[in-house]
Amino acid sequence: MDLNSLSLDELKKLQKDVAKAIESFEDRARKAALADVDAIARQHGYTIDQLLGIEKSKLRKPVVPKYANPADKTQTWTGRGRKPKWVVDALADGKSLDDLTI
Repeated sequence: MDLNSLSLDELKKLQKDVAKAIESFEDRARKAALADVDAIARQHGYTIDQLLGIEKSKLRKPVVPKYANPADKTQTWTGRGRKPKWVVDALADGKSLDDLTI
């Protein structure tokens, strides 16, 4: 392929396509390596988590959101950690957390 004969738009598209191909390649290679490691671990009677010392009981499950922004339901908060700006603003406007409950 003669890169000098391509227009700027064609070069930018080619650059984007190459970046996607590289990302896809790395993802496939990572998955293949993980499958190889998993197979070896199973041959020895272990899981990858057991070899890495990860206990299933200690893994945290995601916390379900308790509050949602009335103006934008995609903005949620679990009630843990710092209050998002939309919660602070709603409380400043006289609303209570009960008003924001999902």
